Amino acid sequence: MKEKIEQRKDISDVVISTRIRFARNLKDYPFPCRMNTEKKCRVAAIVKEAALGGHSAISDRFRYIQMSELTQEEAVSLVERHLVSPEFISDREGRGLLLLDDESVSIMINEEDHIRIQVIKPNMDLDGAYDLADKIDTLFDEQLSFAFNDKLGYLTQCPTNIGTGMRASLMLHLPALKESGAMGKISASLAKLGLVIRGMYGEGTDPKGAVYQLSNQVTLGISEKEAINNLRDIAMQLISQERNTREALSENISVLDIIYRSFGILQYAKLLSNDECMKLLSELRFGIEIGIFDHLDYDTVNHLMIEVQPATLMKNIGKKLSAQERDQIRAEVVRTALMRKQVPASRRLE
Repeated sequence: MKEKIEQRKDISDVVISTRIRFARNLKDYPFPCRMNTEKKCRVAAIVKEAALGGHSAISDRFRYIQMSELTQEEAVSLVERHLVSPEFISDREGRGLLLLDDESVSIMINEEDHIRIQVIKPNMDLDGAYDLADKIDTLFDEQLSFAFNDKLGYLTQCPTNIGTGMRASLMLHLPALKESGAMGKISASLAKLGLVIRGMYGEGTDPKGAVYQLSNQVTLGISEKEAINNLRDIAMQLISQERNTREALSENISVLDIIYRSFGILQYAKLLSNDECMKLLSELRFGIEIGIFDHLDYDTVNHLMIEVQPATLMKNIGKKLSAQERDQIRAEVVRTALMRKQVPASRRLE
């Protein structure tokens, strides 16, 4: 390896993306769980007008999506791309989505709360994501009356969100810690610090390809900045643990064999199931992280981890596909992406 893993200043080897989410509710309306479809549509219209009719430069960049008009594949693809929650698409009547043109901002209307502002940035950019989310929150606050209590803060349907109503999270790739069996102990320790680590699609989901979501749990009695700084500090500790564990595994011939075999399968397989593909892509990313695939980059693998998901494959193709057809196209998508990154013959001979 060209440099010691733990000495790298860039943390994109571990941190895939950053998310900041604000939960807000309108003062004069009950929570979505207590509203019928007609009232939900009324709230959706109010929030839509506040976003699209605002005086901010960002207003023109939003498009409004009526969730009930989407196909099942289009709706599930939004979840796979981390733009909405799984719960949001479970009942789409009366629900709307405001989506920024570059998909860095998505605003769910009538999920658990009336408004869920979500900003996603690549790598670790907690301050940048927070600043953008705060600007959008201010845009709404200028036109809407939020449910707020001087002692409790922002009022939300779930008591665990009362206070700031903010959830800050980081998507982390932790293959070494997963391989070492340390994740159970880490999860228990994080709970004592007011954080939680879950699968890549949040609560109730399993980690795919060793991708985990680390987020704050405490929203009451702590400021937004304090929550973000706490998350950043704990994340840096996890990054250090992952890198140290990786360092120990990087010289293990059995681990290296798995990585190289995974690369070979991804290059030549004609059929790849989603679970197998995610596992192999995780191993490939591990290989990049320890410096044995320097012709590949994290963005390529991160992008593939989204593009190979079942509904997103069908959305991109534009039609329903059988399981085998998806496996065939998935393998082709991966092969094509890796072929573009192929090492020139002159370099392979060096």
